[in-house]
Amino acid sequence: MPVDRSYHDPCGIARALDVVGERWALLVVRELLLGPKRFSDLHRGLPGASQNVLSHRLRELTAKGVVRRRRLGPPAGAWVYELTEWGRDLEPVLLGLAFWGSRAPLGSDAELSADALVIAMMTLFDARVAGDLDAVLAVRLDDDVFEVRIAGGRLEISRRAPERPGAVIESGVGVLRSLVFKGRPLAAALEAGDVRLDGDRRLVERFVTLFPRPATVPSGTGA
Repeated sequence: MPVDRSYHDPCGIARALDVVGERWALLVVRELLLGPKRFSDLHRGLPGASQNVLSHRLRELTAKGVVRRRRLGPPAGAWVYELTEWGRDLEPVLLGLAFWGSRAPLGSDAELSADALVIAMMTLFDARVAGDLDAVLAVRLDDDVFEVRIAGGRLEISRRAPERPGAVIESGVGVLRSLVFKGRPLAAALEAGDVRLDGDRRLVERFVTLFPRPATVPSGTGA
């Protein structure tokens, strides 16, 4: 007999947790925020979840109306998972939760997925630092390509290649993470051959400064 995991509480928070409160559920949503993915790509972004657990969570989220499965048109013809409109409504919730969580002490040295890194950048983008910057960049992270648009103090990132970017950055996920969140100098990464850059270098140098990390809340202080 299936285990009843509902809170049986009419509060909206409890009802939300009834839908996306199981382990891995919100991380599945994270991996789909930027567009549809095949099961293999989803699993690549969530290596800590077994294939059986991931399949089960996808079935649950599909049954609850958060995720849907569809076949891509030719020539691909592959089956992909994507968020429904209701599922996409979780974006501001996830970004708010991510910002809150970014103040917690870092508890793992595991690498981020490409989508997790991009969403961290969306979370920590500082419009005050960006100022009047108006630019389009292409960011290539291993097999993933993202269009980054900055204008009017807003950041928009999509999973696609822009037509005329002012700069193109190619690197691994860990390298870009070290540039935007760990203060690694761009010059050092270029000299080491860890980054390939085409276009406006000054734009990239400014871009990697737009994501200041908030102060960490010390463990056990409650402050």
